[in-house]
Amino acid sequence: MADVEKRAGESPAEFLDGSGLKIGIAVARFNSDITYEMRDLCLARLRELGVKVEESQVFEVPGSFELPLAARALLDPPVSADAVIAIGAVIRGETAHFEHVANAASQGLLRASEDSLKPVIFGVLTTDTVEQAVARVEHASGYVDSAVEMVNRLNQLRRRPRSIGIR
Repeated sequence: MADVEKRAGESPAEFLDGSGLKIGIAVARFNSDITYEMRDLCLARLRELGVKVEESQVFEVPGSFELPLAARALLDPPVSADAVIAIGAVIRGETAHFEHVANAASQGLLRASEDSLKPVIFGVLTTDTVEQAVARVEHASGYVDSAVEMVNRLNQLRRRPRSIGIR
C-alpha cells in the first residue's frame, strides 16, 4: 500500500520538462538551518529539470508569515514567474503562535495561487519538533516536480481547443 501511495504523488515524466520555465522560490529565514537546505535542494532539482534560476527569482523573507506576499511579488512583474515554491518551517512551540503562522501562510499562499492563476507550491513544513522537520527536508525536490508539472499541465490545458459539449 505504501508503494502505491508514493507513486500516486510522483509527477509523470512527460510533465517534468522545465526548459523555458521561470520558477520562483520564496524562502523564509526563520529556521534557516532547515529552509536553506530545502532551498538548495530545490535549486539543484530545478537545474536537473532544465530550469534556469536567476538571483531575482529567489526571494528571502523573515518568516513563513511573509511567504504569501513574497510569492505574489514573484508571480507579478517584473519577475513574472510561471510558478512559485514557498519554503518555510513552522515548528510547534508552547503557544498558539504556531497555529496562527501556519494558517496565515497556507491561506495566503492559496490566495496568491488563486488570484494569479499560477501554481504556488506549499513547501512549508508544519511539525511538532525540529527532528520531524529535518526528516522532511528531502521533500523539497518533490516541490520542484510539482511546480514544473503544474505549469506544464496548465499550459497544456490552455492550449486545448475550446468547444461546446464533451467529445
